[in-house]
Amino acid sequence: MTEALFHKTSSECSRVLTLNYSTSFSSAIRLLHNDLRGPIFHIYGFVRLADEIVDTFHGRDKVALLEQCRAETFDAIARGISLNPILNSFQKTVNEYGIDHDLIEAFFRSMASDLTEQAYDRQGYEEYIYGSAEVVGLMCLYVFCGGDRKQYEGLRDAARALGAAFQKVNFLRDIQADYQVLSRMYFPGCDFHNFSARDKAGIETDIEADFRAAYEGILRLPMKARFGVYVAYKYYYSLFRKIKDTAPAHILQKRIRIPNYYKAYIVLRATVKNRLRLIG
Repeated sequence: MTEALFHKTSSECSRVLTLNYSTSFSSAIRLLHNDLRGPIFHIYGFVRLADEIVDTFHGRDKVALLEQCRAETFDAIARGISLNPILNSFQKTVNEYGIDHDLIEAFFRSMASDLTEQAYDRQGYEEYIYGSAEVVGLMCLYVFCGGDRKQYEGLRDAARALGAAFQKVNFLRDIQADYQVLSRMYFPGCDFHNFSARDKAGIETDIEADFRAAYEGILRLPMKARFGVYVAYKYYYSLFRKIKDTAPAHILQKRIRIPNYYKAYIVLRATVKNRLRLIG
């Protein structure tokens, strides 16, 4: 028996966690080149672990749990091993691809702010999005670029834009639950009880700009990553378009979703475009 079996099992745990929590991201990850799937599952599993602490473990000491997660994460990275299989697979990816530790610190800062902040000004909003979403895109970009620092720097802004677009769409989609269950309003200057068409339109203009910047970067991604990231982009852009067509009052009342049959159509259409070399 060797340590390799533990690492393999840890990787499988991250994959299962991702499958259970996000069918859309899981589907997109499976469309990446096989070399990339494991490391991206490892990153998503880590992110999900911390996210669950702040969003789900009600009635528990979330501050202590999040700090424990942070300490164990950096201990795992330093030691090159962890008995927590999710953190073990994450540390392996961080160390293998040389992921900047500052990105992980920024992520934990945003998670911690979820435990204390209920509304954000413009600066706080931008800092939160950077730490909760943009850095995740940058971690994935380390994997996609396989150590090519010049390529990473050239795609950095686009990766941040894609992470920001995804997060802002999530905020719009989950606005009811965030406010009613978690008492949070992420969008600066907006009031849940007076969320107007003007508020929504301003947010959508901002998201549209993020999607445009992200798409330009997707076209320049390495081939191993391009198709899977493109499908994730199309999933979220389709959700965004559906939200745009929904009145503010309705998104305050229900969670907007993309049905599974339409997700399958997105994959089919993207596959055809990819084979015809219409992507990139």
